[in-house]
Amino acid sequence: MNLNHLRHYGATIAAAVTLLLAHTGANAQASFDEEFDDTGKTWQEIAIHLPKMPDMANLLPFDVSATATQTFSVAPESLSVGADGVIRYVMVARSSSGALNISYQGLRCASLEKKLYAFGRADGSWSRSRNDAWEPISGNAANRRHAALAQDYFCSGNTVAGKASEIVRRMKSGQSLTKQFSQ
Repeated sequence: MNLNHLRHYGATIAAAVTLLLAHTGANAQASFDEEFDDTGKTWQEIAIHLPKMPDMANLLPFDVSATATQTFSVAPESLSVGADGVIRYVMVARSSSGALNISYQGLRCASLEKKLYAFGRADGSWSRSRNDAWEPISGNAANRRHAALAQDYFCSGNTVAGKASEIVRRMKSGQSLTKQFSQ
């Protein structure tokens, strides 16, 4: 072979290698994109485990409205953010007469929904909720506590606003997400 043939042969090999690498890269990118394509994938809730009853001395109160007839608090040791994007927590509601209602709940920022898992009993055990369907959160008086948690502490848009420890820190300091951004 003469020098011209070698140059031509080398250029042909270089072009073939370039095409092969481009094709391999395109296939790798397509495969990578498919792994993160959420279209058609359904959301799946993880299995839950009921927490211990809350330590009433450590509850984190949060504002619902000035006209609320109940006060609401979250047990910080119960608050978790699941791999499914659900924030789970124990909520304690206390009426003006002192009656207590303890419940284990979930809140989903992605769909702005809430779910009631169980009610606390006086003996320290849990009674599973008969209605454990996800329900939309609204700002009306009956659901204002869920809307307040979602807007003020749990969600940034349709995304969980940080890890459980960050949410607890915000609640302890009274650092509302809505007040933080409106200042």
